[in-house]
Amino acid sequence: MLNHIIEATAGRAAVSKKQTQKVIALLDEGNTVPFIARYRKEETGSLDEVQIKNIEDAYAYIKNIEQRKEEVIRLIDEQGKLDDELRKSIEGATVLQRIEDLYRPFKQKRRTRAMIAMESGLEPLADSIFEFTATTPEELAKNYINTELNVETVEDALAGARDILAERFADDATIRENSRKLTWSNGFITSSVRKDAEDEKNVFGNYYDYEEPLKKIVPHRVLALNRGEKEEVLRVGISFPMDRIVGDIERELLTKPHSPSTTQVSEAIEDACKRLITPSIEREIRASLTEKAEEQAIHVFSENLKSLLLQPPMKGKVVLGLDPAFRTGCKLAVVDETGKLLEINVIYPHQPRPEVEKSKQIILGMLKKYGVSIIAIGNGTASRESELFVANCLKEAEPGVSYVIVNEAGASVYSASAQAREEFPDLQVEQRSAVSIARRLQDPLSELVKIDPGSVGVGQYQHDVAKKRLSESLSFVVETAVNRVGVNVNTASSSLLQYVAGLSKAVAENIVKAREENGLYTKRSQLKKVPRLGAKTYEQAIGFLRVLEAKDPFDATGIHPESYSLAEQLLTEAGVNKKMLGTKETAEALSNLDKKMLAEKLDVGEITLKDIIETLQRPNRDPRDDFPQPLLKADVLDMKDLYEGLEMQGTVRNVVDFGAFIDIGVKEDGLVHISKLKKGFVKHPLDVVASGDIVTVWIDGVDKAKGRISLTMIAPATN
Repeated sequence: MLNHIIEATAGRAAVSKKQTQKVIALLDEGNTVPFIARYRKEETGSLDEVQIKNIEDAYAYIKNIEQRKEEVIRLIDEQGKLDDELRKSIEGATVLQRIEDLYRPFKQKRRTRAMIAMESGLEPLADSIFEFTATTPEELAKNYINTELNVETVEDALAGARDILAERFADDATIRENSRKLTWSNGFITSSVRKDAEDEKNVFGNYYDYEEPLKKIVPHRVLALNRGEKEEVLRVGISFPMDRIVGDIERELLTKPHSPSTTQVSEAIEDACKRLITPSIEREIRASLTEKAEEQAIHVFSENLKSLLLQPPMKGKVVLGLDPAFRTGCKLAVVDETGKLLEINVIYPHQPRPEVEKSKQIILGMLKKYGVSIIAIGNGTASRESELFVANCLKEAEPGVSYVIVNEAGASVYSASAQAREEFPDLQVEQRSAVSIARRLQDPLSELVKIDPGSVGVGQYQHDVAKKRLSESLSFVVETAVNRVGVNVNTASSSLLQYVAGLSKAVAENIVKAREENGLYTKRSQLKKVPRLGAKTYEQAIGFLRVLEAKDPFDATGIHPESYSLAEQLLTEAGVNKKMLGTKETAEALSNLDKKMLAEKLDVGEITLKDIIETLQRPNRDPRDDFPQPLLKADVLDMKDLYEGLEMQGTVRNVVDFGAFIDIGVKEDGLVHISKLKKGFVKHPLDVVASGDIVTVWIDGVDKAKGRISLTMIAPATN
């Protein structure tokens, strides 16, 4: 492996060269990112999934650069125009843009004005003018008049010469780079409303007459401008520091300012800037702004999705799911502690068919019949009206029943899917949604993996970013979450299993099929017999698959089979056995071990040793248990109950660049602006909060007419 590629990859991924080299070697051997992160910590220095993925992406980028360098050098060499200096410049380039700038003069173009001028024999005239000779350009041009080549006058000849010079200047890599830097530092992005624009709701009103420095514009505004332009409401452009760009080029090129040729060269410079350089740079800058904005939007979406997936499960609870609606009624579904459907029903507590009392009795009857302890209400249409209805019902219910608002984004997508039809062939789409909402509270991860990540709806501008990049990023988030939690191989759906490291959709389906045909798995090694699950796939996946019913307790943990003998030795050293896993006695005995001494004795790295000991101490640990439990409620508030300074508890529903939306139990979510998240500077809201967090907020302002609630997480000063 070339040393400079490793160094460049390490620099781009911001990790050490040694770690980079090891990760690339592991990836090249066919290991997956989750497997490397979990079971090869000793070799990588405990890099996590994100860091390993960054190395993988950086390596692909650097290899792409190297391939492009080779291709450009070959293409220029084939033209017989490659010299040592140019080769050295190309080989030393560190970004694709620099390579393309260097290649630009040699790139095959469509027929340009400069090409036409050269075909008319005017290149020697351009050369003479740029040499700043004592002879006037007009005198020089007389020698190039040729009616057969459409050069009929002196001005025709001079215009052609200027076209040739303008293209040369525009193709100069240094001129382009300096002009680009000047624009980034001093240029503005601007927008105005189109004359024929249709924007009835004034969605883009803030951008009808807008200007902002390029170096200051934030990602979400870039995407808003792009959307306004796409919807033909806005005209978006870049205002260039043209005087400075032209001035810098003139200072570089006008080496003899008193020469008769200076005016012609100066005109060529100005033409190059206005006609060739700035339009091209505008496209590059707009593309760069969009790329960075998309990266940020995808990052925000990914972080929100990760928080949603890792919300703690509501274990051991019978749940009533309620999919709210007005005209078609609220669909109800009761599921038991394992998610098994017990009953489906529908009620009409709202207009246009307000059967309030009848609906209440149905709810109360279901609560009592099945011992329901929590009602999960979807947060879609009629959600708050349904919340008020449920709160009133609970006043007459047995004590101990609560409700919670559940983010139902994507539930309708799942309900209409082939998988939902397969799971519940006898149910209608809306009824399946109620089941999904109930299960989403019980185990968010298992239910959400059934939905296309892009349909979960916890980001900003997700419809304005590159679909492929968004999908790849979100799939990585889901994969990371699934493998961190681990999967019960005897209850997992194929939708969940396909995110386990190394498993394809086909293999995941084969695991489920084998389970259905042969009964529950009783040991991990049985998975080796699953069709298409080969040795490498088994190695990558098995540590993340749990067999809770196994005779060997290790099969129910995150310990990889390759480390079973080591785990046995550790238990022996601690004076305990497998059957005592999960007990306080075992945890204490393991904590008293001398890890450094044992690492030497057992010939194993301390990182691996520590990892196995922690797993043995908490064999059934679910990382989601470390996150805040959903906020359960029994009553509901109205906006009229709110007043400035009121302290409340809320659930973070969505995090965006400018703040966080918080569900505080009224009809509208409140917004905590980024400036109100905490005292001091906040670079991004994700540094302070995440979706699903339970937070304390204070009412900062209420606009009842617009239905807007402003919140703050900075405690008011007390007297």
